[in-house]
This record gives sequence, structure tokens and C-alpha cells, in this order.
Amino acid sequence: MRQLPALCHFLPYTCSQVTNPSIDPLREPMELKTYLGRKPDKLEFDENGRLVTKLTPQLVLNVPIMFSAMSFGSISLNACESLARAATQLGIYYNTGEGGLHSSLYRYGKNTIAQVASGRFGVHADYLNAAAALEIKIGQGAKPGIGGHLPGEKVRAEVSATRMIPEGSDAISPAPHHDIYSIEDLRQLIYALKEATNYAKPVIVKIAAVHNVAAIASGIARAGADIIAIDGFRGGTGAAPLRIRDNVGIPIEMAIAAVDTRLKEEGIRHQVSVVAAGSMRNSADIIKAIALGADAVYIATSALIAIGCHMCQKCNTGKCNWGIATQDPQLVKRLNPNIGARRLVNLITAWEHEIKEMLGGMGINSIESLRGNREMLRGVGLTQKEMDILGIKAAGE
Repeated sequence: MRQLPALCHFLPYTCSQVTNPSIDPLREPMELKTYLGRKPDKLEFDENGRLVTKLTPQLVLNVPIMFSAMSFGSISLNACESLARAATQLGIYYNTGEGGLHSSLYRYGKNTIAQVASGRFGVHADYLNAAAALEIKIGQGAKPGIGGHLPGEKVRAEVSATRMIPEGSDAISPAPHHDIYSIEDLRQLIYALKEATNYAKPVIVKIAAVHNVAAIASGIARAGADIIAIDGFRGGTGAAPLRIRDNVGIPIEMAIAAVDTRLKEEGIRHQVSVVAAGSMRNSADIIKAIALGADAVYIATSALIAIGCHMCQKCNTGKCNWGIATQDPQLVKRLNPNIGARRLVNLITAWEHEIKEMLGGMGINSIESLRGNREMLRGVGLTQKEMDILGIKAAGE
């Protein structure tokens, strides 16, 4: 595996001292609630002070963290249920991935993001309408430009029924969507999904962090997406080709900063929310991503580790000893979804407390005040060009 540095290690955040007093999060209120979706150009009120501007559908998160896409088939039903239960308890969202939604998980629909990938596995009207939001997956940070491949030995009866494919057959997602070859084509799919769900759900477009990501994000925003998810090159999956994983893509820090700057320069930053993904390993990474311009983050590998993943990196074999990346009934039952959900709740709750402590140390009492506030970061050991792209100053300035 390549040893390129994680830029977040070179981005210490500032803290309060004399002139800007810190805040004690245990004694003073701290606001982490986050709204994802398109915001209006302006707000209008009637003579009684009531809001008359019609707002587009929003995702409301108690903490700016969501569980990223991991499909039923690639992971077990017990793992999916752990994520769904935890998201419901925490007041956040989990993503189905490209494998459809198992019938037993429809009851968690209010906290579900339904993904529409190039293979269209398990996509039908009930699936789309069951979820709180829809996501069009264009790319993934661990394997930009590469499709998906679920081996046939993992396609057992329940996976077959959910994905609507023959049992035992390989589920191969093509690299491109065969109906998307331009921003105009993407716009058609975005509005087809909105039409299918009566314009009641925000639409996310997920892309990998690549060299021209700012221009791509600008086009996606203008195509009608409500949220853009950007997946950096450190993103993980047990099924990415080694050379692709280690040599394609750019750091999420660079991508988020470039996208935030571009959208602000074009005056359309309010039209779309930005979600950062790709190796968010702790609460400090989340703080730094939001300061660089993200509205919220996706996590996946860290969530799996919380429920027992040992990073064997043999997910494609379907022989996961921990009951996570397998469909073998004898192995699946090793993961108790009650325990898995409780561990995930513990993880996010701990990160929530840490985020509040770090915000208090900066003298900030709301996550909204940190969003895109790059004055709170400084660079150490970075080149001037890197700091220019990130929009930050050197330490000591």
C-alpha cells in the first residue's frame, strides 16, 4: 500500500486563548444539528413573521456524520441491520449501497439513503419511495472509474431476491452508467428520480475525488443535485483492485477545499450541500473536513471496525470470520445486530462529545460557524501551492 501522507496530519486547528474565550461543552449548549439539501436564494416572511418561502426537502442530522454505502451482499444482513438500527437511534442516516433494500429493513426507511448505481440492482418504485433520500453513485474513492463485482458465491437466496438477479450469478456493475455520458444525461436521471418520488426526497450524487473535481461538482450542482458526496483516495473497500486503490484519486482535503472554493466563486454554494468521505478515522478528521468546506461526512471502514471488523481484507472471499462481509449463515450469526448497533451508537456518541470539546476549545458553539471557516486551520510542512489550494495559512501567521 502506498505511503502518501494524510493531509489532515499537517492541518492543526487553532484554539482559544486570551481574546477569544473557550466554551465548556459540559455547561453550555453546543449545536451540531446539520441540514443537508438545497437552500433557497433568500427567505421571505409574511407580516406575522411566518416563513412563506417553500423549502426543498432536507436531511436533518443530529450529528454531521452518516454511514456510507455498504450493500447487502457485500456485507451481511446483520451488519446492514446494525447500521440501520444505529442510524435510527442516533438521528442520522445510513446508505444501502448498490444492493437494494432487504424487506426486513424497510421499517428503517426514514433513516435510509437508497443508492442507485450503474447496475441498478434492486431499484424499483417501492425501494425509492421507502428511503429518506436517493443517491446516484458515479464513482467511489477506493476505485474511481471502476465498476463493482459481487462474486456469485455471495449471491444466495436473500441477496438474489433483493438484487433481483439469479441466485449464484456474479453481480457486475459496469464502470459507467450506460445512460449517463454528460451533465445533461445526469440531469435527466436526477429529475427522473425526483419525479418518481414526487419531489419529496433530496438527491445525492456521489463522485470520487479526482483532479478536475471542482469543475465536475459545479456541473452536478447545476444539474439539479441537492447534495454532492465526494469520496477521497483513502477510501476503503475490501473489493478494490490493488493498483487502482493505491494509485488513483486525490486526497479528500484537497477535493473539498477546491469544490467549496469553486462553488462560492460561482455563487452557487447554497444550492448544494457537500459531504466528505474517504478515511474519516476520528473526530478530528471530521472537524478538519468541515472547516475546509464540507457540510457533513460519510464513514464506513471505521463503522465496520466498531462492529468487529479486523481488516483481514478478504471481503471478496465471503469467508469473513466476524459475520460482516459474508453470506454464510454459520458465519453471519456471529454478528449480533443488537450488539453491533450498540457499538456504533457508542462510536458516534463518543465522537459527538469530542467534536463538542474541540469546538469549545476554538470558542465556537455551533458546527455551522465552523463550516468553511478555514481561518481555524493552519498548515505545517505543506508547500505554498498546497496551502493555496486548501485556502489556509502557514502556522505562525
